[in-house]
Amino acid sequence: MYSIGDVAKMMNISTSALRFYDRQGLLPFVERNQAGRRTFKPNDLNFIEVIDCLKKSGVPVKNIASFIQLCMAGDGTLKERYDYLDHQEAVLTDKIQAMQAQLDFLRYKKWYYKTAVEAGTEAVHFLPQTHAVDPETKAQYQRARQNATDLHQLIDLPDQSTSQNQPD
Repeated sequence: MYSIGDVAKMMNISTSALRFYDRQGLLPFVERNQAGRRTFKPNDLNFIEVIDCLKKSGVPVKNIASFIQLCMAGDGTLKERYDYLDHQEAVLTDKIQAMQAQLDFLRYKKWYYKTAVEAGTEAVHFLPQTHAVDPETKAQYQRARQNATDLHQLIDLPDQSTSQNQPD
């Protein structure tokens, strides 16, 4: 049997999060000792790992509670639990793809500003005699990205603290 503090340390979850999960009905399997303190069995850690994963995946607490109830209902809900997790996998995959697109755009903008810093002007990316970004700029980045062996050399400015101490 484990205390709430033991579980918090083992699972790297705060005790307040575990208490919140309990108040929200996510831990119906947890027993209490004679003093009223929560006691966790080794199998409870599997449930907590699932709860934590779903929570970090953005699943609302009420949906996690419904999933835990399915788990508590036994083998008759195996297919329903599988289908639920299959759906959550698809949702998370979509989120990851959206986040990857955001990361890719941020990296493009870092390159944009790095090259502008190196040139001493943002005008290096503008159409002649305008302040409009040349449509070729993004294609230029994409070509540089394809040829780069180190993404961070492409998008990161040199560390100013080390470059100032280097002899010319």
